[in-house]
Amino acid sequence: MERTLSRRTLLAGAAGAGAGAVWGTAGEAVADGWGRPVAQRAVDAEVARLKRGLIALRRDIHRHPEGPGQEQRTAGVVARELRAAGLAVTTGVGGHGVVGVLRGSRPGRTVAYRADMDAVPPEDIVGGGPAPAHRCGHDVHTTVAIGIAQVLARLRRQLAGSVVFLFQPAEESLSGARALIDTGVLERTRVTEIHALHCGPLPVGRFAVTPGFGMPGQDKAEVTASGPDAADAARQLTAEIGTLATVALPQTPADLERIVAAAQSPNGPLAEFVAVQAQAQKAKVRVSYRCWPPERYLEVRQHIHRLATSYPGAGVDFPADPFPAMVCPERDAHVLAHHLRRALGRDAVTELHAAFPPFSGEDFALYLDRLPGTFTFLGVRTPGAPITTSYPHYPDFAPDERAISVGVRAMAGWIADRTHWAHGLHGGSGGVGGIGSGSGR
Repeated sequence: MERTLSRRTLLAGAAGAGAGAVWGTAGEAVADGWGRPVAQRAVDAEVARLKRGLIALRRDIHRHPEGPGQEQRTAGVVARELRAAGLAVTTGVGGHGVVGVLRGSRPGRTVAYRADMDAVPPEDIVGGGPAPAHRCGHDVHTTVAIGIAQVLARLRRQLAGSVVFLFQPAEESLSGARALIDTGVLERTRVTEIHALHCGPLPVGRFAVTPGFGMPGQDKAEVTASGPDAADAARQLTAEIGTLATVALPQTPADLERIVAAAQSPNGPLAEFVAVQAQAQKAKVRVSYRCWPPERYLEVRQHIHRLATSYPGAGVDFPADPFPAMVCPERDAHVLAHHLRRALGRDAVTELHAAFPPFSGEDFALYLDRLPGTFTFLGVRTPGAPITTSYPHYPDFAPDERAISVGVRAMAGWIADRTHWAHGLHGGSGGVGGIGSGSGR
């Protein structure tokens, strides 16, 4: 993991230095004061005109969920809408990924915005399900990103720089970001920073920034017992490994309410945690766990190895390096919070001081490994509704559709602001992993 953190620092320092263009680049030369940035009132006026169409678009995407790597129809809808708005569009990027480039009429910076398109596989829905379903809000994320593209395209004459829209497949399987990045799109478009939203269990209209925090990564292990009593040993090991957990995974809506409250409490119970799931299957124990801070994965691995090897003949295997935690750069999140309060009102923003332990991670981490940027939670909870209707992966997840226009208003104004100014984000992560640290699902 130390090698990973060092690599992040080096790559973030070199971000935007790539040459050449497949999907289009914009000139980087811009001076402060070159015209005025797009006004928030102009953004709001365009959002008001598009609101009904965006809700209809989200409902269409919602009715046709496609699991990780299967997003063919969704990608077609995205490409159609982006082309209609006048963007340069490339499809089939890293699988079913879609890249749209919007060039403003003035010189400026190149900023990326990412949206994930896939639905939750049935086995990842709490309690299971019969088929993939949009129970994580990716239909909302996709619609918000299309809305941002439509708004900024209508305001192109006032827009400086370029916006690169990355519609990513296979986020739920933690493979889509890597596949898209490996195409070289970030280098070829000379992106200087990247941003994203994710639905969250907050009141509709509220945003949560995560300075120095984000979403936990994930690590997995498989322990194999041996001998005539292997099955009994596996069951005992399961119980012992379970004692490594410092927090219990939520079982009730009241548990979820406590988690959300704790995440908004400085130095609260979630400032450090280990969340463990262990299951015995005959002579094997399959383990999945999430930690905060990210450096704790090494410690937990040592504990699992010690427990396993205390049983004669038992072996333990960690099939891969831990998927990295998504750590949102601290200063960048504060810059965004200031912008949102100025644009939408002081009460529009809250701050998270911890990661959510039951979240299975987020491969946006891999972008933040390379670029400064922000990842912000968009409140989608209808007033008076149970928390499970706004908590990702729950079977009754049903986001308030008013959040779509709120998200478009906020992010269109923010992105236009970021492309306008000469100075980029800092990318400092508040001491957790260097510049633009990363995530796991």
